[in-house]
Amino acid sequence: MKRIAILGSTGSIGTQTLDIVAHAPEQFQIEALSGGYNSQLLIEQIRKFNPKVVSVATKELAEKVSSQVSSATKVWYGQEGLLEVAASTDADFVVTAMVGSQGLKPTMAAIEAGKHIGLANKETLVSAGHIVTDAARRKGVALLPIDSEHSAIFQCLNGENHKQIAQITLTASGGSFRDRSRADLEGVTVEQALQHPNWSMGAKITIDSATMVNKGLEVIEAHWLFGLSYDQINVLIHPESVIHSYVEFVDNSVIAQLGNPDMRVPIQYALTYPDRYPTPTKKLDLAAIGKLHFREMDFERFPCLRMAFESGKQGGTTPTVYNAANEIAVARFLNGEITFLQIEQIIETVLQKHDSIPTPSLDAIHEQDLWSRDCAASIQF
Repeated sequence: MKRIAILGSTGSIGTQTLDIVAHAPEQFQIEALSGGYNSQLLIEQIRKFNPKVVSVATKELAEKVSSQVSSATKVWYGQEGLLEVAASTDADFVVTAMVGSQGLKPTMAAIEAGKHIGLANKETLVSAGHIVTDAARRKGVALLPIDSEHSAIFQCLNGENHKQIAQITLTASGGSFRDRSRADLEGVTVEQALQHPNWSMGAKITIDSATMVNKGLEVIEAHWLFGLSYDQINVLIHPESVIHSYVEFVDNSVIAQLGNPDMRVPIQYALTYPDRYPTPTKKLDLAAIGKLHFREMDFERFPCLRMAFESGKQGGTTPTVYNAANEIAVARFLNGEITFLQIEQIIETVLQKHDSIPTPSLDAIHEQDLWSRDCAASIQF
């Protein structure tokens, strides 16, 4: 039985991970959960899965949760609570499903504690890829990707010689506005941006999909996960989201991974790797789908993806700044402070003001993250 802790159990990835666990209770045991501000859902999860340790965002929420669950579950809060969930239980596998750069410190704590990682927090590798991958190698810890695209590449590379990769292609749905021109994006609403055509995701990731920042973060993450240069990473728009990504080898052979757009498949593969088991998901029927479509990526239409490649190639603290500026810009858009197109303007402005630090320490990454957030928050239109 695999013992699991989940950082971000009340979010989209966290709830779908628990759905997998509920369908195979003989295979998995939940040791710890963190639920942020969604205390009511976390209480329901505690009652169903009986974790030994949980964490919420604040002391007040911790008191509320404690009063409604068994004393067998210890309730923590804040940063200390996240570290407890990540590193201080008997879990041997930690799913990092928190959104944003707040996932970095607990993920590092889990690695240092020797826990294998199911990685659904892109920002961990985007902000500190050199530190995280070095720590994982030093501790003998597996970084198993949960993103559908990275899981696809990981599966395509099983048994293959990585030196014989020509390039990988990450597929992108195109997001909520994939069929709109830039002129058509003037005045789009938050509600429109949150209507993703294929995937069920949280608000922040759905907005990132529409701007193509999400794919940009995946490009940087792929660089670290698979040890590839940015010239070996390609992005292709594939509206159906059936081919989740593919690998082209030096002999021009292409291996792809296909499936319906359901995150429970890559989540379960990370949980059970190297084995496969039946999932509570729908079988892929290519005959019913009939046709698959593809479009070349247009960096003029999606400048946030261009900036991601540029940030990754520059390295140092630039990817950290790219990510942090985007987090603030998306929050401002969701709060109605700025327009959709001003998200990319904020990111570009912050990047232009940034002086990159090569091979930064965790402290330097944290400082530049805070600087980027302050800068992004101060930009007025």
